Amino acid sequence: MTKTSNPQIQKLEKQLAALKKKEAAKQASGQKRALDRILKIAKDAGMDAAALVAALGGARSKAKTASKTTRKTTGKKSATAGTKVAPKYRNPADASQTWTGRGKSPLWVAELKKAGKLDAALIK
Repeated sequence: MTKTSNPQIQKLEKQLAALKKKEAAKQASGQKRALDRILKIAKDAGMDAAALVAALGGARSKAKTASKTTRKTTGKKSATAGTKVAPKYRNPADASQTWTGRGKSPLWVAELKKAGKLDAALIK
């Protein structure tokens, strides 16, 4: 608001500010009441929070998220977005543990690297 020397304008500006504040409070109160009603209906119907979020469009399935993965630098879809990569290494101490060679390496890979025996874990 701009300050003016006219007392009538100042009085009107104060009234306007008060009315805007009152309207904002009224709107917030109405939204709160609506949300309370929605939550009560959902609870009575046995719905959980995840179902509400999904109904509001806030939750995406993993498939949708993976298909929309883009490169930040070019804005183009990533060629490997959502594709599985075959493992390249297998833990000699525990055959159920594998690593593709991409991303952060697991501790067992770091230990093999430190010992200089990573080649022994290569899957042929």
